[in-house]
Amino acid sequence: MKDNVINLFGNKVVPNIGVKYSELLEQFISPFVSEFRDTEYVEDIFEFAINAWNFGNMEVILPKGEFEKATGLIKEQDIDAVLLRKMIDYKVSKFKQYDDFIIDFELKEVKAGEDPILSILTQQKETYLANMMDTLDNEVTEDDFEENYINRCAIILKPQQPFVDWYFNLNPEDELDFEEEIKETNIYLVDDKIDDVEKWLRKKFDKFFMMELGEWCLNKKEWPQKRNYKMFKLWFRVETSEVIYDLEKKPVLKSE
Repeated sequence: MKDNVINLFGNKVVPNIGVKYSELLEQFISPFVSEFRDTEYVEDIFEFAINAWNFGNMEVILPKGEFEKATGLIKEQDIDAVLLRKMIDYKVSKFKQYDDFIIDFELKEVKAGEDPILSILTQQKETYLANMMDTLDNEVTEDDFEENYINRCAIILKPQQPFVDWYFNLNPEDELDFEEEIKETNIYLVDDKIDDVEKWLRKKFDKFFMMELGEWCLNKKEWPQKRNYKMFKLWFRVETSEVIYDLEKKPVLKSE
């Protein structure tokens, strides 16, 4: 995926005209491509850039004190605050006139060997700000949750026969051990505000695919190279749960 990012932006120059936000976003990211060389998933690059774009819009709209208060929360999150600040400044200086907010994106698959096509969904600033205020007014508090309820939904991946065949082809001697261990499926907790998990997975599937492959084989050269969503659905049965309860009193721990 790192190479795809370089190919997507490295030699492509898009004139800064019109309001085709997919082209504007690619142009916006281009000067910072080298900053993302250690980023494994191209979707994460777009999400980071979209956050910077939207923060740039907010900086123009909000009084300085209010914007600094909003961005002060960045330091508490596991992101590159310095890079984000640089990209916000670049948005304000070079793309100030394009004040629509980017609310979603999709990388549409095309022919094998070709770069995916970027599709962008935007909202005019008036609509975006109105929706944001509604969200703040209706913000969920701890008192709104049922006891022991966790605000996540779960995605459970169960490897199917193509996955088993791939592993046996690499490790024919491990048949008995693998058959037993593969029954222990992985569970991934994700944002409970995802309205359409199927649509969300179409954009995020390869992150899950790579995590599953990496658990059984560290050599990426042995992984299937032309992965797509259709293959993902053949290799894994996907189950979801939208209601999760934690019945233990001790806190949930996350590894660093």
